[in-house]
Amino acid sequence: MNKVLFFAHLRDAVGEEFLSLKAAGKTVAELKTDLAAKYDLPQMDTVMTAINEEFASNDEVIREGDEIAFIPPVSGG
Repeated sequence: MNKVLFFAHLRDAVGEEFLSLKAAGKTVAELKTDLAAKYDLPQMDTVMTAINEEFASNDEVIREGDEIAFIPPVSGG
């Protein structure tokens, strides 16, 4: 199992701070696609991803027990 964390508007869209999912063997891009479809998440292509607290690219493969965090871009003024 994998713990998937959501921040900012993604947390609001999913309705949970985190989910426990079977994501091992998938790439980050595949997980983003799956979650975007299931939870109607907007703009996942601009979301940064961290695996085990280190930034990860979309082609990184998720392993069993990895913790994945999705972090949307921050804007301010």
